[in-house]
Amino acid sequence: MSTVTELFGSMVFNDAVMRERLPKESYQSLRRTVEESVPLDPEVANVVAACMKAWAIEHGATHFTHWFQPMTGITAEKHDSFISPQPDGSVIMEFSGKALVKGEPDASSFPSGGLRATFEARGYTAWDPTSYAFIKDNTLCIPTAFCSYSGEALDKKTPLLRSMEALNKEALRILRLFGVTDATRVVSSVGAEQEYFLIDKE
Repeated sequence: MSTVTELFGSMVFNDAVMRERLPKESYQSLRRTVEESVPLDPEVANVVAACMKAWAIEHGATHFTHWFQPMTGITAEKHDSFISPQPDGSVIMEFSGKALVKGEPDASSFPSGGLRATFEARGYTAWDPTSYAFIKDNTLCIPTAFCSYSGEALDKKTPLLRSMEALNKEALRILRLFGVTDATRVVSSVGAEQEYFLIDKE
């Protein structure tokens, strides 16, 4: 019987799994993307996708989905299969870096804040490598941001990521004013406030 420590996070493609499975150069490149916002190399994306697919299949996954939080109050998913039919009637298991980093769900199915022309109804999901992929119900769930054709945020994650980047930029600017020159990034976090105030209803 598995212990709690063995079960905890066993369905998450976390940093420990990536460090174990990815080639050293690819792992370090991905960490730079996460920690320093360096653009992800397409070749590294292909390597990550291959390792992620192999890990997911080992854990019973047959499909993958770009998992996002549209402005509906619940999460949404666009499912695809790893299985790719071949001309000879057989199948192979495929999952490319392109499929990992980008998806195209129909944005017209979600709140957008206004009317749009048909070509603007497209929505795009983009992998957020700062959030770990995980397996749920035999599906590899890839956390993503969801934006419109013209770049407007259609979800709750995109404004959060943009806010974190804005805070990072301004915090680094302030640190430079105080003479701190070796800091490369400021990471913000959200948690419960330490103080709570009870106010009379009246």
